[in-house]
Amino acid sequence: MAEVTLAHGAGGGAMQELIEECFLKAFGDLPLEEKEDQARFNLAELGAQGGELAFTTDSFVVSPLRFPGGDIGKLAVCGTLNDLAVGGARPLYLSAAFILEEGLALEELHAQVASMAQAAREAGVSIVTGDTKVVERGQADKLFITTTGIGVIPKGLALSIASARPGDKVLVTGPIGDHGAAVMLAREELGLAGDLESDCANLYPLLAPVLAQCPGVRAIRDATRGGLAAVLTEMAAASQVGIALEESALPVRSQVKALCELLGLEPLLLANEGMAALVVAPEQAELALALLREHPLGRQAALVGGVRAEMPGRLWLGTAYGGQRLLELPYGLQLPRIC
Repeated sequence: MAEVTLAHGAGGGAMQELIEECFLKAFGDLPLEEKEDQARFNLAELGAQGGELAFTTDSFVVSPLRFPGGDIGKLAVCGTLNDLAVGGARPLYLSAAFILEEGLALEELHAQVASMAQAAREAGVSIVTGDTKVVERGQADKLFITTTGIGVIPKGLALSIASARPGDKVLVTGPIGDHGAAVMLAREELGLAGDLESDCANLYPLLAPVLAQCPGVRAIRDATRGGLAAVLTEMAAASQVGIALEESALPVRSQVKALCELLGLEPLLLANEGMAALVVAPEQAELALALLREHPLGRQAALVGGVRAEMPGRLWLGTAYGGQRLLELPYGLQLPRIC
C-alpha cells in the first residue's frame, strides 16, 4: 500500500501498522513505546532542572511540504523548540499530532517523520506522545502537523515582551526574511528560481550561552509570521515604548531584497524560522552580540536599533536617506501557508 487511506485513521489494524512502522520506528523513545494515552513525567526530576515549566503548541501547514533548507517535519520540531527557547526554556519533550489527507504518499510521510526524528535527536529532545487522524481527499492539503513542547526555565530567569525599557538595544540573530522568501521560490506557480534557503533551525543552542552570561537580556521573540516588524511591534505595545530600527544595520540578503522589490513585499514582514530579536540592556548589548556571533547560526547577528520613550507602541525605521517611516502591519498575511 503506497498511499494513506481512510483505514489508516480508523483505529484498526492499518492504523496500528502505520504507528508501528512509521512513528515508533522513527521516534522510538519511552514513554511513546509504552503506548499509553499520555506521557508521564517525574515531577521531582523536572523540578530539579529549573524553576518554571514552559508549555507551548503550534500547528504547521506550510506549502509546499519541502522547500530549500527544510521541510514541514523539521519546521514542526524547530518551530515549537524555538517558542520554548525564546522564553529561556531548555526544551525537553514534544508531542506530535498528524492530520493526513487520504492519498498522501506513504513515502512522503515516512520522509517527513524521519526529518522530525532527526531534528529532535539533534536538539536532544524526545517525541513522547502523539495522535494521527486521516481526512478524506480534498479536506486537507497532504499533511498538517501540530507539535506541543515542554521545557524548563532556569530559576531566576524571567523574559517578557513587556520588559523593554528606553535606552535598551535591539539585536537580531541573523538575516531577515530567508524563510518566507525561500518558500515563495519553492512555489512553482510563481515561476521564480534562486539558491536561497530557509533559515529553519533550533535556536536554543544559540540563545542559551547569551542567557547564561547576559542577565540584561529582557525579551526575545523568534520572528516567524509577520516577521521582525510584527514581533517588535508586539514588544513596543506590551512595554509601552517606541522602537527605532536603522535600515542600514539590518542584515538582509541581496536575494531577499531583489525578490521583495520584484513582488512589492517588505522584508521586515517576511517570516523567519531560525532568527530571533532580542532586547538587551545597553551595557550588555555588545557582549550579547559577541556571544551570538560565536555560534554558526549567529555569524550575521547585528545590533539593529534601540528602544525609545517617544511614540509608545510604535515601530519606525530610520532610512538610508536620513528619513524615518513608521512601519504599519498589514491587516492580513503577505503570504499564506508559510509555516
